[in-house]
Amino acid sequence: MNDRHLSPTLRRILLEALILCAFAMAVGLSLNYRMVLNAFTGKTVTGPKIFNAPPAEQSPTAPVVEQAFPDPVELEELDGLLTEGALLVDARNAIDYAKSHLQGAVSLPLGEVDARLAAFIAQVPKERPLILYCNGFGCPDSFDLGVRLLQEGFQEVLVFEGGYPQWRDAGLPLEGEK
Repeated sequence: MNDRHLSPTLRRILLEALILCAFAMAVGLSLNYRMVLNAFTGKTVTGPKIFNAPPAEQSPTAPVVEQAFPDPVELEELDGLLTEGALLVDARNAIDYAKSHLQGAVSLPLGEVDARLAAFIAQVPKERPLILYCNGFGCPDSFDLGVRLLQEGFQEVLVFEGGYPQWRDAGLPLEGEK
């Protein structure tokens, strides 16, 4: 066999392997299309729930603690969730909240959560769905606040990743100083 030419059998095998890889990639992308679209638009993707192993000093039979993360929610889904009684929670600082915030939102800044959490818990039932937001994609405050609220026992915590900028740019109602 010449080094420059592949045998017909080897060509066929390589072609079949290439077709199989292309088919597998097409199936994988079609099953994960939302994640692919989010990646191209700069949106974050929520990772899987992580199970922390018990520390070495604990008994190996100690229960495994589940670490929960808030789920993302899109702008198109907000109207239905708000109609069903979800509460908007602004994780931005109090100054930004006072200037302008989503209509009906309450303020719970991540930087002041330790001081304000007890009052928030006293006013908001843990069964009520919460929709957290901050300054849009790339702002981690709403996600971090969501993790904290889940640790405090809130059952349904969602993060509107587009946050204030996406709401404002969509022309939806705002409140605050004009």
